[in-house]
Amino acid sequence: MAGSVVPVSKVPSRNYGCINYCISEYCTYRLQPLQFQRKYLQQSLHGKLNFTKRLLNGPLICCDKLRPVAALESNAPDPIQQGSENLRGGKNFKEWNSLSAKFAGASNIPFLLLQLPQIILNARNLLAGNKTALFAVPWLGMFTGLLGNLSLLSYFIKKRETEVVVVQTLGVVSIYIVITQLAMAGAMPLPHYIVTSTVVFCGLILNFMNYFYLLNPGIWRLWEDFITIAGLSALPQVMWSTFLPYVPNTILPGLLAFVIAVMTVLMARMGKLSDRGIKFVGSISGWTATLLFMWMPVAQAWTNLRNPENIRGLSSVSMLLAMVGNGLMIPRALFIRDLMWFTGSSWASVFYGWGNLLCLYYFQCISREFFGAATIGLVAWIGMALWKDTQVYGYTSPLTSLKELVFGH
Repeated sequence: MAGSVVPVSKVPSRNYGCINYCISEYCTYRLQPLQFQRKYLQQSLHGKLNFTKRLLNGPLICCDKLRPVAALESNAPDPIQQGSENLRGGKNFKEWNSLSAKFAGASNIPFLLLQLPQIILNARNLLAGNKTALFAVPWLGMFTGLLGNLSLLSYFIKKRETEVVVVQTLGVVSIYIVITQLAMAGAMPLPHYIVTSTVVFCGLILNFMNYFYLLNPGIWRLWEDFITIAGLSALPQVMWSTFLPYVPNTILPGLLAFVIAVMTVLMARMGKLSDRGIKFVGSISGWTATLLFMWMPVAQAWTNLRNPENIRGLSSVSMLLAMVGNGLMIPRALFIRDLMWFTGSSWASVFYGWGNLLCLYYFQCISREFFGAATIGLVAWIGMALWKDTQVYGYTSPLTSLKELVFGH
């Protein structure tokens, strides 16, 4: 996950190297047994690397795709070992691996359709000189979504989930276009827009340089620290701001989270945390990005509760697209045993997409047939994903797949 701050001695050995040793040392290391590799890494940390190198120029950790990852290890690469013909379900396993990845890639279509109407509407208002209409779009909410997409982009690039990398990149670009339109209308302060633009461009460049193995590991780990601190600071502030004016208007939650995030990252870098603590810190940025997205239906439900008459302003088509787009990623997240991804996609599909359709149906904004078809489709899709996963892994119950998703092997 984006935010990995794992010291070398805290991670398992792996089959391929991305450690910046000289060629002779690297060849010697690769020819040794697994036990020697682990001992070699530990000795290199304690005997050869000084504090500065450990803090800034440590190797970019890459783990083998050997097993499902538990909740606190969601920053590790996915467990699908490429090229294995006899892994669990054999041919069926590989076919579902490919098909689930295509489903995740297909989510680009509903997500693109979800963003285009807002972009087109903003463009029409700008061309017509109706800049005040763009003030109805909250720039802070768009910025939060942008930060979440950028964090998840880093996470999926480390996992080499190419199809989802495209989804997250599309999310970053589309939200940035909306933010640019808001800045043109004066709905977003210019200094904030300049800082946001700098973060977006730097983030995209660093992410894709890392994807093609062109980035220095030290620079990447600094970027991971940045998005870890930014995400952890933004989450409590956004949650607090949702309940205004019933709570005081203050930046104290975000400020306290910022201080805690900085101290935690520094302690992890210095090796002052336990193994479990380091794994948790490594997963923070991805989890905070996921929680930001998961908070969207909570905020929407709160708005519906306060102003039930505004429920008619929700677009049933947009809610359906949100349900479909997130639902398409559920089979892949379950298949590779990524708890963070599975949690975010399932929550958004069920509580944000279907949940808002339920509200629309309750207030008689959509027909019974529309809501019934959406409900049956969602239940059937999730059921199919669980059944297929159980089949390709050779289990007898989908509960085994869910247990493995949460707790690992």
